[in-house]
Amino acid sequence: MSADQSTILRALCSVVLMSVVMLTAGCAQKGDGLVVYSARNEPLIRPLFDRYTAETGIEITYVTDSAESLMQRLAAEDKNTPADVLLTVDAGNLWFAASNNLLATIESDVLEANIPAHLKDPDNRWFGMSVRARSIVYNLNAVDPAELVDYAGLGDEKWRGRLCLRTSKKVYNQSLVAMLIAQYGEPATEAIVSAWVDNLATDVFANDTLVLRAIAAGQCDVGIVNSYYLGRLLKKEPDSPLKLFWPAAGTGGVHVNISGAAVTRHAKHEQEAVKFLEWLSSGTAQEMFAGSNLEFPAHPGIAADPLVASWGQFSPSELNLAQAGELQADAVRLMDRAGYH
Repeated sequence: MSADQSTILRALCSVVLMSVVMLTAGCAQKGDGLVVYSARNEPLIRPLFDRYTAETGIEITYVTDSAESLMQRLAAEDKNTPADVLLTVDAGNLWFAASNNLLATIESDVLEANIPAHLKDPDNRWFGMSVRARSIVYNLNAVDPAELVDYAGLGDEKWRGRLCLRTSKKVYNQSLVAMLIAQYGEPATEAIVSAWVDNLATDVFANDTLVLRAIAAGQCDVGIVNSYYLGRLLKKEPDSPLKLFWPAAGTGGVHVNISGAAVTRHAKHEQEAVKFLEWLSSGTAQEMFAGSNLEFPAHPGIAADPLVASWGQFSPSELNLAQAGELQADAVRLMDRAGYH
């Protein structure tokens, strides 16, 4: 190693060490507060934390990063973690955290009452706090919604050269295919995904926004996206020709996923963390948690943002979302075999 490389390495180590010291010091100064590790972006969570502190006087220290990085960090820190709460998106990520023994089992009548059974871990290690519908979107100038049925129907020959999809590398599509396996079984799901590939109008896209842009531009007519991406677009372009289609309950309903919360296995403030999750699952906090990203509240009694509500009611799939994690590895292998990349 050269002298310059040694200098750079020492500088990087100093930065990492300083970051750890600052975090530890911050937690020490807030001994009665909570520490949250969040894969949900700061602009979406900071108002919630500020509201909770205003209502309870409890300070919240938080770290934001990718779900993978936060789970690796929890595993490495083990009993020494300062984290009390994990917030992350996608049930597959929460399942992974639970299966790797990173989360505590929660006993809470409030959470049991507020969060439907299919949106929480069967062993009460994580709970959905907002619902993300991965729905079918179409261009109303090119598609009669009567032509649409469900996700499997997008493999019909009438959609040949008319379908756009996001890459299979994103966890949202991995969870969707995992839940299709839970619904139809693996051989039937592989036939569905292979038919999707046959119907693609172009190569897969890096994100849902690009899928929406392609459909609006006529590059394709139909696709699959998380509904809040359309909400963001409609905020800027209210005259967009894009509409959502909700598969009916008789065909399995709408595939949903969650942004969820859990108490870490080695939480230093476990009871306070449970109370925070109870607060997140109730009232104004539900409106804020879901509304900030144009998602649906997990609590069925809480009203959605007016724009979200304007899309109409739908019947969600009630398969337990733990299967999005349990079957995710199978889904990834299946998509690879089907040529969906």
